[in-house]
Amino acid sequence: MPVYQVSQSGPLRGEVIVPGAKNSVLKLMAASLLASGQTEITNVPNILDVDIMAQLLERLGCEVIHDKTNQKLIIAVPEKIGHKADYDLVRQMRASIAVLGPLVARCHEADIALPGGDAIGSRGLDIHLSGLEKLGCEVTNEHGYLIVKAPNGLKAEQISLDFPSVGATENVVMAAVLAKGTTVVDNVAREPEIVDLCEMLNKMGAQISGIGTSTLEITGVSELSPTNHEVVTDRIVAGTWAAAAVITQGDIFIKNAKTQHLELVVSKIEATGAQVKQLAEGLQVTMTGRPQAVDIMTLPYPGFPTDMQPQFIAINAIADGTAMVTENLFEARFRFVNELARLGADVKINGHHCLVRGKESLSGAPVEATDVRAGASLVLAGLVAEGETTVHEIHHIERGYANFVENLQKLGANIERII
Repeated sequence: MPVYQVSQSGPLRGEVIVPGAKNSVLKLMAASLLASGQTEITNVPNILDVDIMAQLLERLGCEVIHDKTNQKLIIAVPEKIGHKADYDLVRQMRASIAVLGPLVARCHEADIALPGGDAIGSRGLDIHLSGLEKLGCEVTNEHGYLIVKAPNGLKAEQISLDFPSVGATENVVMAAVLAKGTTVVDNVAREPEIVDLCEMLNKMGAQISGIGTSTLEITGVSELSPTNHEVVTDRIVAGTWAAAAVITQGDIFIKNAKTQHLELVVSKIEATGAQVKQLAEGLQVTMTGRPQAVDIMTLPYPGFPTDMQPQFIAINAIADGTAMVTENLFEARFRFVNELARLGADVKINGHHCLVRGKESLSGAPVEATDVRAGASLVLAGLVAEGETTVHEIHHIERGYANFVENLQKLGANIERII
């Protein structure tokens, strides 16, 4: 299996361009199933997960053209689509569960293999299924598949989610757009990627109001039409590059970073001692000297994103001082901390808290990426570790970061992809 060989590097300097968001494009691809015809999605990141989702859509009967040069997807959806999502694809990527809502809406039935993906916690589907049941679905679990049927079609209902789950919000909304009547969904997720999905659905003819708030009102329509849509830029990738500037004491211009999506992250970056300039086309992050340790507590948006937690643990590992990182969303997100400890980090876990005592230096070692963000964070730590760090299981990183090695090399990093 390929690995990354990472050696201690100087400050990273230069410009990176933030592509479309992984956590949005996959759901937009699923939403294309709601209308027969040709949907075009632009600003598509060149990542492994897009390829996996494209294969899944093709299994369902769609024709998918991925123009990687122009960062564009063309998805031709037939009048009649399949309703079974097989295990061999679903196990690779949890986001594949996003086809559940569209399939139930279009076909009134869906057979979905129980999903895989990152090993960051249980992330049960109870909230998804509870919402769909209120819309008139019947749910059973047979031989590793979720069997979801709506024999009498979907009908509007008042729904209150137990937790503002991103995935549950997406599935319920994509089902409700074709339900009869007006559905009101309370306690929905408010992430920019949810806003992006709702805006695309409205372009397709859906009637969704309250976008960006905790309550969505969805008036069902009889059918939707294909559309063209540009993916929102990836706030987590932008935040990762900001962390790279801090940890290497570098100076990076992050083009296309949306400051309105990164307010808390920017605040914490500044708390490390970095200078952050908000420019018309993005963010300039400059770090001189060793960063200061910062406490982090993850919460649903607009709170601090769980997907930025590993990057800040990596920063704290070489920072001046001691910090407490609290993870409130995924119980297994600290798995990668054991890998960071292999580089010499002083980290201790107690439940959903991680105490990090900063050290002046780390030392290179073989490590394993356990999820997308953890893998990227181990690379960042390797850039400031003495000697050589070998990062294994890099497919996780390539699921979420386009041209990761090439971008790092352009900034001056000592990193190679070894096959």
